[in-house]
This record gives sequence, structure tokens and C-alpha cells, in this order.
Amino acid sequence: MKIGYARISTCDQKLDSQFDSLHKAGCEKIFQDVACGAKAKRSGLDDLLKAIRPGDVLVICKLDRLGRSLQHLVTLANELMEKGVGLLSLNDPVDTSTAQGRLSFNLFAALAEFEREIIRERTQIGLSSARLRGRKGGRPKGLPAKALPVACAAETLYQEGKLTVDEIARQLNICKTTLYSYLRHRGVPVGGNTQQRVICHEP
Repeated sequence: MKIGYARISTCDQKLDSQFDSLHKAGCEKIFQDVACGAKAKRSGLDDLLKAIRPGDVLVICKLDRLGRSLQHLVTLANELMEKGVGLLSLNDPVDTSTAQGRLSFNLFAALAEFEREIIRERTQIGLSSARLRGRKGGRPKGLPAKALPVACAAETLYQEGKLTVDEIARQLNICKTTLYSYLRHRGVPVGGNTQQRVICHEP
């Protein structure tokens, strides 16, 4: 059985186009969510994961409708494959119900692992740099302990000057407001036209 999943980020958006595409793809059931942000609860997705059975295929219009981030997407896809459930994205080259599709998805998994390693490496660099400047490695006042690695990575990426604020926020999967908050907690001066800040490229 093909089971569809549709998601929009705000109530102002419409699910109609996703529904039309999923019905056209042969989905017999469609679960839906209106959820914005990485921490938003998705009861529709939770219900879908409980209802889906081995041999079924989960159909989505685009990969970003399913996963909160690349890592979350890879985790979900692996869980589905372990259950014997396929994943088909109508607008991306992903269909884990076929050998070629599973090979394509392995590329996404490799990218997710690369992303984790980059963030981990930059986090360590940020902590080392902070210690050299005489700062303690503990969490700043008012910042959750689990946010410390991301805050350190944000500081390092911002001070490197190679990425814009938008690019840093996307890479760390946080909004710009949170990024600025982390930078202030790390004692990094921010201001001016950060959206258009000069990007320095290595020769």
C-alpha cells in the first residue's frame, strides 16, 4: 500500500497541491501536519509511523516535507527500511523500494555523516579557541547545556567570516534570531549589515 504524508509550515499555506500529487501517485491514505521548526510536534507523522506496515511505501512530494533536517531524514529513512517500508519522493531522486533508489539515498546518508563531522570538528575548534582566549568551556548563563556545542560552532563559523549569517543558520539548522542569541552568549560582537557581511575566501 502507498501511504502519503503532507506537511505545511504555516496555516496560511495550503495542502491541496501536495494532496493532489499524492493521490495521483496512488496513495490510499494520506497523513498530514501543520508544523514549523525543528522542534514542532508532528502528530500526523507519529500516527503514520504507527500505522505503516512492512511492504508499504511512504510517499512524499519532497524530502524537506518529511525530515526536520538531513540527519533526521536519514534516521527516518533507515527506520523505514528496517521495517521493510519503502520511501518515495515524487520530486527527488529517492525511492528506497528499489536497489538504485537505496544507492541514491546512501549518498544522503554520507552527506549527513559529513555534516555531523564538520559540526563536531568546528565545535572542538570553537572550544579550543575560547580556552586560548581565557574563556571557560561551561555554558553561558541562560543557555541550555545541549545548545553549547551549536553555540561554539556558531561562534567559530561567524568569526571565520567565510559564510553569511543566513548560511551559518542553515548549516546549524537554527534561525537567525537564535544564532544572534548564541553569539551574544559567547561574547561575540554582532552588528552592522550582517546579511551582506564580506565573505573571505582562501586563496
